[in-house]
Amino acid sequence: MRGKQLIDSADAVVYDALANSVLLPAGARTTGRPELFYVGKRGGAKDSVTQEEINTLLVRLAREGKRVVRLKGGDPFVFGRGSEEAQAMNDASVPFEVVPGITAGIAAPAYAGIPVTHRTLATSVTFVTGHEDPAKPSTQTNWTALAKSGGTIVLYMGVKTLANIADTLIEGGMPADIPAAAIQWGTHPKQRTVVATLETLAAKAIEQDITAPVITVIGWSVVLRDELNWFERRPLFGKRIVVTRASQQAPALTEKLSELGADVIEMPATQIARLDLAPLRAEIGQLSLYDWLIFTSQNAIAIFWEQLLGEGKDARALAGLKVAAVGPATAGTLLEHGITVDVIPNRFVAEGLLEVMRARDDVAGKKVLYVTAEGARDVLQQGLKEMGANVTVIEAYRSIVDGEGAEKLARAIEAGRVDLVTFTSGSAVRGYIDAVGEDLALRVPAASIGAQTSEALRDAGIEVKVEAKEATLDGLVSEVLNAF
Repeated sequence: MRGKQLIDSADAVVYDALANSVLLPAGARTTGRPELFYVGKRGGAKDSVTQEEINTLLVRLAREGKRVVRLKGGDPFVFGRGSEEAQAMNDASVPFEVVPGITAGIAAPAYAGIPVTHRTLATSVTFVTGHEDPAKPSTQTNWTALAKSGGTIVLYMGVKTLANIADTLIEGGMPADIPAAAIQWGTHPKQRTVVATLETLAAKAIEQDITAPVITVIGWSVVLRDELNWFERRPLFGKRIVVTRASQQAPALTEKLSELGADVIEMPATQIARLDLAPLRAEIGQLSLYDWLIFTSQNAIAIFWEQLLGEGKDARALAGLKVAAVGPATAGTLLEHGITVDVIPNRFVAEGLLEVMRARDDVAGKKVLYVTAEGARDVLQQGLKEMGANVTVIEAYRSIVDGEGAEKLARAIEAGRVDLVTFTSGSAVRGYIDAVGEDLALRVPAASIGAQTSEALRDAGIEVKVEAKEATLDGLVSEVLNAF
């Protein structure tokens, strides 16, 4: 919680390659607030910044009067060089605070279903680096003593030296057949775990192409993995799925897919741009003249409510109106504002809403306000007019091409590392194709929220692998599960 408070209040965030990107403040890359400084810190990486350069950057930013967060993966004081950076701040008379984290040596095994201690199997654990400072004249690690310790050994950064370390431990008396595991990218959706014995793990890791970052666990508690492996058993684990919803709406779908184990790439194909809202404000000023208020999107509700409050009104202004919503997500958004809808169809599309409205006797001759997007299908307004309703349509927003992250997504598609792309609107289909190009767009099958979106996909030549039976996010996720 303290870490989040500091990140949220920071003017600048200096972060490593191993710091999970979800920790970075939302919108920082596009707004520039806070400033983001990537400093690499992957051994041998071309973009890695030297420790001296990092120290200098931290001091400079602090002396400019900025609140600075040095964001690291795991714990800053466990093989993270955080103590060296804190010493540099002390030498420069820069005040600092340390927020402890969960070190990879505990987190990665936990996500692989391996406890580092267990009452009957391991009553001690030793964290040790497998890659000591090459400038030191000799090792500080007494491998022979560790071999006889009887507890769990957790190695950091030792994938290249694993064979030598294993030989040394076996020579020191550790059983060659003791269980061992190598965990690559622990806690990330791309986590991979290889289990073997101390004697065979290095060879098996090479065979399985396990490369850094890796945490290695040696000890009897590794045998519990078969019982405790919860993370890699999630139903969508190992599947890379793209979410193309607008930035404001993407988190809801991303969260549902991530909880099921998917590696989610957010590539908002569209973003919401407000139109001239003077006409909407004018109609809000005379809501008492209307009988019905209809919404077919959460975006329309958000903009309507924003303008309603801006005109000094609240939910009481809707007291004399009947309210219709196209589906449960739209109805749920209205309920958050204290409005229970009067009409919601069984089929969550405009045609479904018209079916319900036709069965009512309070539509003909009534005045209807319909808030929607520019370029939306006119099925609803035409159907209402045919019923004898007097319909006023207010176009409050348009979907425009976003494409943030398109370059990264294009590389993933080219490498064959994308399993499915999700779509919740026809406009997202167009935005996606514009962002990644037609050739790449056709390479990956799609998951569609409903018939209209599926039609847009097929018109574009994209395979529809999944179509939700119920046009909701839960319906879409359910069908994605079935597909895999």
